[in-house]
Amino acid sequence: MQSISRILLILGSLAAFTTALALESDRQQPLEVKADSTDGMLGDGITTLSGNVEIRQGTLLIYADFAEVDKSAGKVSRITLSGDTAYLQQEIEEQGLVKAWARTIEYQVSTGMVILTGAAEVKHPQYEVSGEQLRYDLNLQHFEGSGSEGDNGRVHIRLDPEIAPDPTDDPPDPDQETGL
Repeated sequence: MQSISRILLILGSLAAFTTALALESDRQQPLEVKADSTDGMLGDGITTLSGNVEIRQGTLLIYADFAEVDKSAGKVSRITLSGDTAYLQQEIEEQGLVKAWARTIEYQVSTGMVILTGAAEVKHPQYEVSGEQLRYDLNLQHFEGSGSEGDNGRVHIRLDPEIAPDPTDDPPDPDQETGL
């Protein structure tokens, strides 16, 4: 009975994390959590999921070796995913699939901050960003990052053009426009 209560606590705690990152349609889907083992508190405290952690809700998919949910005053305050590579992907309305990898992905619920640390990489249909640490504020939609020593302390960013040029459109000939 106690293990069923723990699983229900974990599901409720993870729902806060996925609600912040999920699409509206995803939020209506059931939250499915799988792991090799779990250990945690029924009230406030830390609950852990270990081994082959898989979390699904609609198009949201998370894989990690380990997940830790910190709950205080009856609310989830922090969720940390970690392992060789913690992975998160989700469909974004009218934009496509966003994928993120890092050794650690931390979500600070109260501030809306998502921090990817350790070989962090985000691939969005319009851009890619990689570095040692990437921080994203869900409330402000603000991104910042820092590089690693191995990359000379640099962050790598690739942006796709907003509008792809039409290959049938030739640039105007300046001589024809001026009548020369």
